[in-house]
Amino acid sequence: MVPGTGEGETGMTPLRIAIINGSTRTGRFGPMIVDWVAGAARQRADMVVDTVDAASRSGEVLAAADAFVVVTPEYNHSFPGDLKKLIDAHFTEWQAKPVAFVSHGGVSGGLRAVEHLRGVFAELHAVGIRDSVSFHRPWNWFGSDGRPESAQAEIALKKMFDQLTWWALALRDARAVRPFEA
Repeated sequence: MVPGTGEGETGMTPLRIAIINGSTRTGRFGPMIVDWVAGAARQRADMVVDTVDAASRSGEVLAAADAFVVVTPEYNHSFPGDLKKLIDAHFTEWQAKPVAFVSHGGVSGGLRAVEHLRGVFAELHAVGIRDSVSFHRPWNWFGSDGRPESAQAEIALKKMFDQLTWWALALRDARAVRPFEA
């Protein structure tokens, strides 16, 4: 950050990223993944991070966000109902903003949940980021320090963040020049 300006080292205002925990179940694994994703995002000079739980109605946080990362488990070949409620409770908050996905679940790693979410967010005029991060049987990936024990996860997360940043900057600039109308 450039002291006193609220701007990153490049002179650009950092992107506001809302990281959404998509599960509300007791004993859920999602908070550990959210903490890892948020920690990695906070290490970047180009991002300011807020976290949102699907159990909350955080319209102000969503509206202020330039981009989103949805951390979702896969339940019954799709995403959780509480996440759907959070998404459906808002409309303009998602428009013309990018959404990235970090999924977890059994053998599929939550990828079926992500594929369903892509269609939902497209309907809301959000831009889905192609590359995602996925953990099959996540309890086998994370160590006692709350971080994945594979460097591949860190590499995938960085690539996803880089794509999210590109889209978030492009769309933030576009919205400033021409407000989006659905």
